[in-house]
Amino acid sequence: MNDKQLLERITVNPKIMVGKPIIKGTRLTVEYIIDRLAHHTTVEQLMEEYPGIMREDVDACLLFAKESLSGTDYIPLLAEAS
Repeated sequence: MNDKQLLERITVNPKIMVGKPIIKGTRLTVEYIIDRLAHHTTVEQLMEEYPGIMREDVDACLLFAKESLSGTDYIPLLAEAS
């Protein structure tokens, strides 16, 4: 599946989840999926917990996050100690 096909799995609708990007056909936000992955939930666990989603949906969330960050300036969340 190419990037365009993956990104078509993500949609934004102001009437669903206050317009946050979601996996098409669900109320699962990209933010929620990324957060779960960041806290060590596996793709298999997500698919088991939400039988309607597929591995490609999770891949789409990751790609969407990457595309959202590309071309933006990085601002450190924490300042390094001198």
